Amino acid sequence: MPFLQLAVFGRDGVKSENGEQALAFVATITSMTLDSATCYRALRARDARFDGRFFVAVSSTRIYCRPVCTVKPPRRENCRFYPSAAAAESAGYRPCLRCRPELAPGNASVDATSRVAQAAASLIEDRALDADGLEAVASRLGITDRHLRRAFGAEFGVSPVEFAQTQRLLLAKRLLTDTALPVTEIAFASGFGSLRRFNALFKSRYRLQPGQLRRHMRSAAAPTADALHFELSFRPPYDWPAVSAFLGARAIAGVEALEEGCYRRTVRIAQEGKEHLGWVDISLSPKKPALRVAVSASLARVLPPVLSRVKALMDLACNPVEVAQALGSLAQKHPGMRVPGAFDGFEVAVRAILGQQVTVAAARTVAGRFAAALGDPVDTPFSALTTVFPTAARVASTPPGRIARLGMPGARARSVIALARAVADGNLVLMPNADIEATLDRLRALPGVGEWTAQYIAMRSLAWPDAFPHTDLGVMKALGMKEARRVLAAGEAWRPWRAYAVMHLWNSLAKD
Repeated sequence: MPFLQLAVFGRDGVKSENGEQALAFVATITSMTLDSATCYRALRARDARFDGRFFVAVSSTRIYCRPVCTVKPPRRENCRFYPSAAAAESAGYRPCLRCRPELAPGNASVDATSRVAQAAASLIEDRALDADGLEAVASRLGITDRHLRRAFGAEFGVSPVEFAQTQRLLLAKRLLTDTALPVTEIAFASGFGSLRRFNALFKSRYRLQPGQLRRHMRSAAAPTADALHFELSFRPPYDWPAVSAFLGARAIAGVEALEEGCYRRTVRIAQEGKEHLGWVDISLSPKKPALRVAVSASLARVLPPVLSRVKALMDLACNPVEVAQALGSLAQKHPGMRVPGAFDGFEVAVRAILGQQVTVAAARTVAGRFAAALGDPVDTPFSALTTVFPTAARVASTPPGRIARLGMPGARARSVIALARAVADGNLVLMPNADIEATLDRLRALPGVGEWTAQYIAMRSLAWPDAFPHTDLGVMKALGMKEARRVLAAGEAWRPWRAYAVMHLWNSLAKD
């Protein structure tokens, strides 16, 4: 069974030295077997690094909480521990209104079974289960639906259908609490087919009518600038300056922008044959371990995939303590480093090809021309955001000569088109937690896609934490090595988190 070691410091009998985080204890948390003594100790410590790793349900109140909940810790004999919010709800518990389990961060994993389950969870958040059914979801992951059910149950303690139902309810709860959207809009935005079904399930699970929850909370957030506002939690530390600087340096003109500490970008989400265009604005919360996310109201009907992709882009499922333990001294200077993912896997893959053998600045220039020539206009309140990145289908139908005239060799233009055709045809799926080896093989088979490009795409579009572009000149320079084989050998010490090592190496080249 996979296990995780986490450090918890500070309160309720856990020793500390000189008032600082010092003594660590080992928590063994498996996908189905939660050690109750360790979980209870973590609950009493209220350490944010355990947030989302498990949920605690209290038999006397029939409520389940995050381990960071600020209420007085319940008696040990009244606690039950579950691997997911869905498992707690399936056992008959309802979510705490104070700590709000829907805000807990997710989990990243390199374990094969866990990655299958996490990939399925990502597709469920993107509404693939609603649109295509379980068999189609399993097929996209290259497995049988039976194996998917088994892996999903091992990871989350419930079936995919039960998980999807809980996700819809928790999103609705979040929208009722954090927005002023009408209840009918919330029902459909959360994935319910009818208001009647939404009201019935909400009442049976949470013992409240949706309107009662809104009255129970202090107030729903008032809409501002035609936007919906959310907070997405992470496990601290989080090196926001490094993550935002990385994205800002690679921002595609018209599509992305880094302004006043906020990362902004345009959005295209296709769902049920309709395209939804809009924008998101992401910044660091000044008081909580969370990112503040503003989403344009035009995306209200597709909030699940929007929020899911923001989480992937900002690597919110990372457990920085686990990564730091593996990287050792390399991670000490910049704790909380993340690997920026992709809001759109195809977009990042195109950006990777355009960046072959040129500087980051030069690739950014060409990418801006590419988006302006082939993308679609979009209205936003930000002067820097004017364009949504083109779809794979549009790029696939574009003559190579037109793309080459944007400022690249003809061979590179043909590589971009080959990539677009593979994505448009469904032969290449660029999403987090996809089958790594199969996807890497398909990428390497494309003309003009070498090992550096394939590993960079795996690092960002596939969110593969062990991706390692060992031929990268920046990595070589940071390590003081000139031979790729020596770099590859050096990287063995950082498995299975080599992508995070790459981020630290790249960051070391910049002035601190």
